[in-house]
Amino acid sequence: MAAVHPPLACSVRGCGRPLAREERRLICTAGHAFDIARSGYVSLLQPQDRRSRVPGDAPEAVAARARLLDAGVGRAVVDAVVARAPITNGTLVVVDLGCGSGQLLGALAAARDVCGVGLDLSTAAAETASRRFPSLTWIVANADRRLPLLDASIDLVMSLNGRRNPDECARVLKADGTLIVGVPAPDDLVELRAAVQGGAIERERADAVVAAHGPLFAVVERCTTRERHRLEGDALRDLLRSTYRGARASAASRVETLDALEVTLASDVVVMRRV
Repeated sequence: MAAVHPPLACSVRGCGRPLAREERRLICTAGHAFDIARSGYVSLLQPQDRRSRVPGDAPEAVAARARLLDAGVGRAVVDAVVARAPITNGTLVVVDLGCGSGQLLGALAAARDVCGVGLDLSTAAAETASRRFPSLTWIVANADRRLPLLDASIDLVMSLNGRRNPDECARVLKADGTLIVGVPAPDDLVELRAAVQGGAIERERADAVVAAHGPLFAVVERCTTRERHRLEGDALRDLLRSTYRGARASAASRVETLDALEVTLASDVVVMRRV
Protein backbone atom coordinates (compact mmCIF):
# COMPACT_ATOMS: atom_id res chain seq x y z
CA MET A 1 0.00 0.00 0.00
CA ALA A 2 1.38 3.41 -0.97
CA ALA A 3 2.20 5.76 1.89
CA VAL A 4 -0.36 8.50 2.57
CA HIS A 5 1.23 11.87 3.18
CA PRO A 6 -0.28 14.53 5.47
CA PRO A 7 -2.33 16.94 3.31
CA LEU A 8 -0.68 20.08 4.67
CA ALA A 9 -1.12 23.45 3.00
CA CYS A 10 1.07 26.54 3.19
CA SER A 11 -0.22 28.94 5.83
CA VAL A 12 1.17 32.11 4.25
CA ARG A 13 -1.77 34.39 3.52
CA GLY A 14 -3.02 33.99 -0.04
CA CYS A 15 -0.90 30.89 -0.73
CA GLY A 16 -2.42 27.57 0.40
CA ARG A 17 -0.23 25.45 -1.89
CA PRO A 18 0.61 21.88 -0.81
CA LEU A 19 3.56 21.50 1.54
CA ALA A 20 6.14 18.78 0.91
CA ARG A 21 9.00 17.66 3.11
CA GLU A 22 12.52 18.58 2.02
CA GLU A 23 15.15 17.43 4.53
CA ARG A 24 14.45 19.34 7.78
CA ARG A 25 11.76 21.65 6.49
CA LEU A 26 8.39 21.82 4.76
CA ILE A 27 8.26 23.85 1.55
CA CYS A 28 5.61 24.82 -1.01
CA THR A 29 6.08 25.45 -4.73
CA ALA A 30 6.06 29.21 -4.09
CA GLY A 31 9.18 28.79 -1.96
CA HIS A 32 7.64 29.38 1.47
CA ALA A 33 9.54 27.17 3.91
CA PHE A 34 8.95 26.10 7.52
CA ASP A 35 11.63 24.48 9.65
CA ILE A 36 10.98 21.19 11.43
CA ALA A 37 11.91 21.49 15.11
CA ARG A 38 14.40 19.09 16.64
CA SER A 39 11.56 17.32 18.47
CA GLY A 40 9.63 16.89 15.22
CA TYR A 41 6.81 19.46 15.18
CA VAL A 42 6.42 22.31 12.69
CA SER A 43 5.07 25.78 13.40
CA LEU A 44 2.79 27.08 10.65
CA LEU A 45 1.43 29.83 12.89
CA GLN A 46 1.39 33.21 11.17
CA PRO A 47 1.72 36.51 13.08
CA GLN A 48 -1.90 37.49 12.41
CA ASP A 49 -3.10 34.23 13.99
CA ARG A 50 -1.45 34.84 17.37
CA ARG A 51 -3.53 35.94 20.33
CA SER A 52 -0.52 36.69 22.55
CA ARG A 53 3.27 36.58 22.54
CA VAL A 54 3.12 33.04 23.93
CA PRO A 55 -0.14 31.65 22.54
CA GLY A 56 -1.92 28.54 23.74
CA ASP A 57 -1.63 26.54 26.95
CA ALA A 58 1.45 26.81 29.14
CA PRO A 59 3.78 23.83 29.53
CA GLU A 60 2.47 23.24 33.07
CA ALA A 61 -1.13 22.86 31.86
CA VAL A 62 -0.10 20.57 28.99
CA ALA A 63 1.92 18.36 31.33
CA ALA A 64 -0.90 18.23 33.90
CA ARG A 65 -3.45 17.03 31.33
CA ALA A 66 -1.01 14.43 30.04
CA ARG A 67 -0.39 13.04 33.53
CA LEU A 68 -4.11 12.79 34.21
CA LEU A 69 -4.83 10.97 30.96
CA ASP A 70 -1.88 8.64 31.53
CA ALA A 71 -3.51 7.77 34.86
CA GLY A 72 -6.83 7.08 33.12
CA VAL A 73 -8.54 10.29 34.26
CA GLY A 74 -10.57 11.56 31.30
CA ARG A 75 -10.08 8.41 29.26
CA ALA A 76 -13.80 7.73 28.72
CA VAL A 77 -14.27 10.47 26.14
CA VAL A 78 -11.06 9.45 24.31
CA ASP A 79 -12.35 5.88 24.02
CA ALA A 80 -15.76 7.13 22.87
CA VAL A 81 -14.26 9.18 20.04
CA VAL A 82 -11.94 6.37 18.93
CA ALA A 83 -14.88 3.94 18.85
CA ARG A 84 -16.84 6.31 16.60
CA ALA A 85 -14.12 6.95 14.03
CA PRO A 86 -15.41 6.03 10.56
CA ILE A 87 -14.37 2.80 8.87
CA THR A 88 -12.50 3.22 5.58
CA ASN A 89 -11.02 0.74 3.10
CA GLY A 90 -7.57 2.25 3.41
CA THR A 91 -5.71 4.70 5.59
CA LEU A 92 -7.91 7.05 7.63
CA VAL A 93 -6.76 10.65 7.14
CA VAL A 94 -7.54 12.48 10.36
CA VAL A 95 -6.85 15.83 12.00
CA ASP A 96 -7.17 16.57 15.71
CA LEU A 97 -7.93 20.23 16.42
CA GLY A 98 -6.55 21.39 19.76
CA CYS A 99 -4.62 18.13 20.07
CA GLY A 100 -2.87 18.97 23.35
CA SER A 101 -0.27 16.36 24.27
CA GLY A 102 -1.56 14.04 21.56
CA GLN A 103 -3.22 11.20 23.49
CA LEU A 104 -6.46 11.21 21.49
CA LEU A 105 -4.75 11.00 18.11
CA GLY A 106 -2.21 8.59 19.55
CA ALA A 107 -4.98 6.31 20.82
CA LEU A 108 -6.68 6.33 17.41
CA ALA A 109 -3.37 5.57 15.67
CA ALA A 110 -2.83 2.62 18.02
CA ALA A 111 -6.22 1.17 17.01
CA ARG A 112 -6.36 2.04 13.30
CA ASP A 113 -4.25 2.67 10.21
CA VAL A 114 -4.18 6.46 10.16
CA CYS A 115 -2.39 9.37 8.59
CA GLY A 116 -2.76 11.75 11.51
CA VAL A 117 -2.22 15.48 11.92
CA GLY A 118 -2.50 17.19 15.31
CA LEU A 119 -2.94 20.97 15.49
CA ASP A 120 -2.52 23.08 18.61
CA LEU A 121 -1.86 26.74 19.32
CA SER A 122 0.57 25.79 22.08
CA THR A 123 4.16 25.07 21.13
CA ALA A 124 4.51 23.13 24.39
CA ALA A 125 1.64 20.88 23.36
CA ALA A 126 3.02 20.23 19.87
CA GLU A 127 6.48 19.51 21.26
CA THR A 128 5.12 17.09 23.86
CA ALA A 129 2.96 15.31 21.29
CA SER A 130 5.78 15.01 18.77
CA ARG A 131 8.10 13.43 21.34
CA ARG A 132 5.46 10.97 22.51
CA PHE A 133 4.05 10.04 19.09
CA PRO A 134 6.79 10.65 16.49
CA SER A 135 5.04 8.70 13.72
CA LEU A 136 2.28 11.33 13.54
CA THR A 137 2.42 14.93 12.29
CA TRP A 138 2.23 17.75 14.83
CA ILE A 139 1.63 21.35 13.82
CA VAL A 140 1.48 24.64 15.72
CA ALA A 141 -1.49 26.50 14.25
CA ASN A 142 -4.67 28.30 15.28
CA ALA A 143 -7.51 25.82 14.82
CA ASP A 144 -10.28 28.44 14.72
CA ARG A 145 -8.66 30.33 11.84
CA ARG A 146 -7.84 28.99 8.37
CA LEU A 147 -6.57 25.44 8.76
CA PRO A 148 -3.23 24.65 7.06
CA LEU A 149 -4.82 21.71 5.24
CA LEU A 150 -5.81 21.08 1.62
CA ASP A 151 -9.43 21.23 0.49
CA ALA A 152 -11.47 18.00 0.74
CA SER A 153 -8.48 16.02 2.04
CA ILE A 154 -9.61 14.77 5.47
CA ASP A 155 -11.77 11.77 6.41
CA LEU A 156 -12.20 12.71 10.08
CA VAL A 157 -11.91 15.93 12.05
CA MET A 158 -11.79 15.56 15.84
CA SER A 159 -12.11 18.32 18.42
CA LEU A 160 -12.16 17.77 22.19
CA ASN A 161 -12.81 20.86 24.30
CA GLY A 162 -11.24 23.09 21.69
CA ARG A 163 -12.22 25.97 19.44
CA ARG A 164 -13.03 25.20 15.83
CA ASN A 165 -14.25 26.99 12.72
CA PRO A 166 -17.26 25.16 11.20
CA ASP A 167 -16.61 26.57 7.71
CA GLU A 168 -12.99 25.40 7.83
CA CYS A 169 -13.97 21.97 9.09
CA ALA A 170 -16.34 21.65 6.15
CA ARG A 171 -13.71 22.90 3.69
CA VAL A 172 -11.05 20.36 4.62
CA LEU A 173 -13.38 17.36 4.97
CA LYS A 174 -14.10 15.04 2.09
CA ALA A 175 -17.67 14.97 0.78
CA ASP A 176 -18.66 12.17 3.17
CA GLY A 177 -16.28 13.22 5.94
CA THR A 178 -17.01 12.98 9.66
CA LEU A 179 -16.65 15.59 12.40
CA ILE A 180 -16.60 14.46 16.05
CA VAL A 181 -16.81 17.19 18.68
CA GLY A 182 -16.55 16.68 22.42
CA VAL A 183 -17.49 19.42 24.90
CA PRO A 184 -17.89 19.44 28.69
CA ALA A 185 -21.30 18.16 29.79
CA PRO A 186 -23.28 20.28 32.27
CA ASP A 187 -22.06 18.27 35.28
CA ASP A 188 -18.42 18.09 34.20
CA LEU A 189 -16.14 18.82 37.18
CA VAL A 190 -19.16 19.98 39.15
CA GLU A 191 -17.50 19.09 42.48
CA LEU A 192 -14.26 20.90 41.64
CA ARG A 193 -16.13 23.97 40.46
CA ALA A 194 -18.12 24.04 43.69
CA ALA A 195 -14.94 23.74 45.76
CA VAL A 196 -13.04 26.41 43.82
CA GLN A 197 -15.80 28.86 42.92
CA GLY A 198 -18.15 28.32 45.84
CA GLY A 199 -20.88 27.11 43.49
CA ALA A 200 -21.38 25.23 40.25
CA ILE A 201 -23.46 26.66 37.43
CA GLU A 202 -24.32 23.96 34.89
CA ARG A 203 -24.08 24.95 31.21
CA GLU A 204 -25.40 23.09 28.18
CA ARG A 205 -22.85 23.31 25.33
CA ALA A 206 -23.75 20.50 22.93
CA ASP A 207 -26.86 22.27 21.62
CA ALA A 208 -24.72 25.27 20.68
CA VAL A 209 -22.29 22.98 18.84
CA VAL A 210 -25.13 21.50 16.80
CA ALA A 211 -26.54 24.95 16.02
CA ALA A 212 -23.16 26.37 14.97
CA HIS A 213 -22.51 23.49 12.57
CA GLY A 214 -26.09 22.98 11.39
CA PRO A 215 -25.88 24.61 7.95
CA LEU A 216 -22.97 22.39 6.91
CA PHE A 217 -23.32 19.20 8.95
CA ALA A 218 -25.98 16.65 9.82
CA VAL A 219 -25.98 15.07 13.29
CA VAL A 220 -25.38 11.32 13.20
CA GLU A 221 -25.19 10.61 16.93
CA ARG A 222 -25.09 12.30 20.31
CA CYS A 223 -23.87 10.59 23.47
CA THR A 224 -22.52 11.44 26.91
CA THR A 225 -19.51 9.91 28.64
CA ARG A 226 -19.21 10.06 32.41
CA GLU A 227 -16.59 8.83 34.85
CA ARG A 228 -15.89 9.44 38.53
CA HIS A 229 -12.55 9.46 40.30
CA ARG A 230 -11.38 10.07 43.82
CA LEU A 231 -8.38 12.36 43.42
CA GLU A 232 -5.87 13.38 46.04
CA GLY A 233 -2.90 15.71 46.37
CA ASP A 234 -0.91 16.12 43.16
CA ALA A 235 -3.72 14.68 41.02
CA LEU A 236 -6.13 17.32 42.33
CA ARG A 237 -3.60 20.05 41.62
CA ASP A 238 -3.10 18.67 38.10
CA LEU A 239 -6.85 18.86 37.57
CA LEU A 240 -6.78 22.47 38.70
CA ARG A 241 -3.84 23.32 36.41
CA SER A 242 -5.54 21.68 33.45
CA THR A 243 -8.87 23.41 34.07
CA TYR A 244 -8.10 26.93 35.25
CA ARG A 245 -5.64 28.87 33.15
CA GLY A 246 -2.63 29.74 35.21
CA ALA A 247 -4.03 27.94 38.30
CA ARG A 248 -5.19 31.22 39.85
CA ALA A 249 -3.87 31.79 43.36
CA SER A 250 -7.34 31.97 44.90
CA ALA A 251 -8.32 28.66 43.31
CA ALA A 252 -5.05 26.99 44.24
CA SER A 253 -5.36 28.00 47.89
CA ARG A 254 -8.82 26.43 48.12
CA VAL A 255 -7.67 23.18 46.53
CA GLU A 256 -4.67 23.02 48.89
CA THR A 257 -7.10 22.66 51.79
CA LEU A 258 -8.67 19.54 50.27
CA ASP A 259 -7.32 16.12 51.18
CA ALA A 260 -9.34 14.37 48.49
CA LEU A 261 -12.29 14.99 46.23
CA GLU A 262 -14.69 12.80 44.32
CA VAL A 263 -14.77 14.32 40.84
CA THR A 264 -17.10 13.78 37.89
CA LEU A 265 -15.68 14.07 34.39
CA ALA A 266 -18.46 14.21 31.81
CA SER A 267 -18.42 15.05 28.10
CA ASP A 268 -21.13 15.41 25.47
CA VAL A 269 -19.98 13.95 22.16
CA VAL A 270 -21.59 14.96 18.87
CA VAL A 271 -20.89 12.99 15.68
CA MET A 272 -21.69 14.88 12.48
CA ARG A 273 -21.35 14.22 8.78
CA ARG A 274 -20.56 16.73 6.05
CA VAL A 275 -23.62 17.54 3.91
